Amino acid sequence: MLSGFDGLRFSHWQTEIRDDGIVVLSLDRADAPVNAFSQDVLLELADLIERIAIDPPRGVVIRSAKANGFIAGADLKEFQEYDRRGTVNDAIRRGQTVFQKLAELPCPTVAAIHGFCMGGGTEIALACRYRVASDDPSTRIGLPETKLGIFPGWGGSARLPRLIGAPAAMDLMLTGRTVSASAARAMGLVDKVAAPAVLVDTAVGLILSGTVRPFKQRFTAWATNTWLARKLLAPQMTKQVARKARKEHYPAPYALINVWQRAGGAGIQGRLDAERKAVVKLAGTPTARNLIRIFFLTERLKGLGGKDHGIRHVHVVGAGVMGGDIAAWSAYKGFEVTLQDREQRFIDGALARGNELFNKRVKDAAKRPAVAARLKSDLAGHGVAQADLVIEAIIEKPEAKRELYQQVEPQMKADALLTTNTSSIPLTELREHIQRPAQFAGLHYFNPVAMMPLVEIVQHDAMAEATRKRLAAFCKALDKLPVPVAGTPGFLVNRVLFPYMLEAATAYAEGIPGPVIDKAAVKFGMPMGPIELIDTVGLDVAAGVGEELAPFLGLPIPAALKTVEPGKRGKKDGQGLYKWENGKAVKPEVPKDYEAPADLEDRLILPLLNEAVACLHDGVVSDADLLDAGVIFGTGFAPFRGGPIQHVRATGADALVERLKTLQSRYGDRFAPRPGWDMPALREPMV
Repeated sequence: MLSGFDGLRFSHWQTEIRDDGIVVLSLDRADAPVNAFSQDVLLELADLIERIAIDPPRGVVIRSAKANGFIAGADLKEFQEYDRRGTVNDAIRRGQTVFQKLAELPCPTVAAIHGFCMGGGTEIALACRYRVASDDPSTRIGLPETKLGIFPGWGGSARLPRLIGAPAAMDLMLTGRTVSASAARAMGLVDKVAAPAVLVDTAVGLILSGTVRPFKQRFTAWATNTWLARKLLAPQMTKQVARKARKEHYPAPYALINVWQRAGGAGIQGRLDAERKAVVKLAGTPTARNLIRIFFLTERLKGLGGKDHGIRHVHVVGAGVMGGDIAAWSAYKGFEVTLQDREQRFIDGALARGNELFNKRVKDAAKRPAVAARLKSDLAGHGVAQADLVIEAIIEKPEAKRELYQQVEPQMKADALLTTNTSSIPLTELREHIQRPAQFAGLHYFNPVAMMPLVEIVQHDAMAEATRKRLAAFCKALDKLPVPVAGTPGFLVNRVLFPYMLEAATAYAEGIPGPVIDKAAVKFGMPMGPIELIDTVGLDVAAGVGEELAPFLGLPIPAALKTVEPGKRGKKDGQGLYKWENGKAVKPEVPKDYEAPADLEDRLILPLLNEAVACLHDGVVSDADLLDAGVIFGTGFAPFRGGPIQHVRATGADALVERLKTLQSRYGDRFAPRPGWDMPALREPMV
């Protein structure tokens, strides 16, 4: 066996033949910082397995030679290329074949998992006889393919239900969530958990002594995959998925359940064939292509900021919902934070909300006091002088903000950054009298701060590029996605969202029931309807944005957003356009014979698309990809459609212009096509 790999040269795999006769295969993909399965990596592995099968060693351990993780999954850029060529079937078959040959080796095989183990990484682990995982917090195991519009196609869906039982397996695959090493051990996904330093030794121990899975795990794995179990469980799974995703929008979860129900009782080859055919079909859908594109947009946004932000201490002025939550999130992510307001009671409320966040997010109760200690009350504003970053989050009134800057800026360190969380005020209105405009910017978060991934970095012509880079790096440290935008009214997200919300409020004022309006938007793919959204952000906030944006966009403001009654501002008061109970909207019943207007969806969505095109034309963002990313992550715009500009391309710009003109003739000039519909960017190929 010592000469077993003579004559074979590998670019991506390192081979070690130990004295005890065990072979260790270490993946170190060449010219890549992260291990992912390219076809070259798979072909080399196929050669290795073929040679191992000729003269089997005592056992095989598969590990990563990279310190940052095991295997991130398949190479998605390569996957896109196979989709363009129409050869996805060949790529899926190759991965299945290689992993099946690994599973058929006559010697014990063990996957030694440290760090991230995603998609194809989990699938190669499932093809091994045993799995060990490191107890390091960075170790996360998952099959997130449904988030990309497909499902595990290299044997993951064929093997996982038989290993840990169908309910647990389908939950992992349908949600795409990841689990820690200890959680994976509890469900039977891994056989042992060990410290990173002894991970390979633990894997070798499994080869030498083996292990017997508990009877309960083995029985569950068998019983939940029988014909009767599949017949009973599949409809329940479908019902659960339907609560969160429509089949026509996200077909992958439904296809996964269907394949398991039909072929879950077949032999391994039958299960693999059914898996491959379904995944190939899904890969060609617009949903999969758009979700994979969004994955790359996410990576691009993460790459906008390096690690060098030079920020340790954050000072937040304004302890309202936004300011308080920005402060709490910053403390949760490791920054020292001081929180200032006019009165202590406002700060106390924010600190209480912060503690709720820490209790929810910090699983280890022993660590919570240290996290909470990073968020400090600062009524007098002493933290300004020590801060590396000051975030202003006070009321949306330019004069109040400018007055604050004149008080704060003289106290700041020379290299500190001053930012505003304004949601719509142009930065040129705010920077008057600022002594260091190069270090002034907008840092616009979205509500709720803990949930919304986007932060707009709002720029102006006197801002330094170094400021943008530092803020992008800061956003990355917060696990937020930064999008640089121009400092014009509404920036990107609110400017695109406002005409949509305005038209919804107009339709509501005309007597179209709120639930009907909301249903039309959700059917299109929005995460919630616009009437519910107006109540959620607050009628007062919507009215404030309207005051700034309506004149700029030349749009009329409906009565609902002009006069906001005290105590009826929406969700926060328990009453707005809807009544709210326990944080949920109580929507009135709509008569069964009520028919929604045929053009309602167009009335809601086309103003949003119209303004997105205008934003691209006006250079609010630098390109169409950034616009799509900003609107998806800032508004929840139907991810399966790929963003407003991608949706324009898919539907056809000329067809949408005609529909806008139809609405213009019917309802008025607010539907007039905005500048930019003739841009080449709207006619680029989708893939």
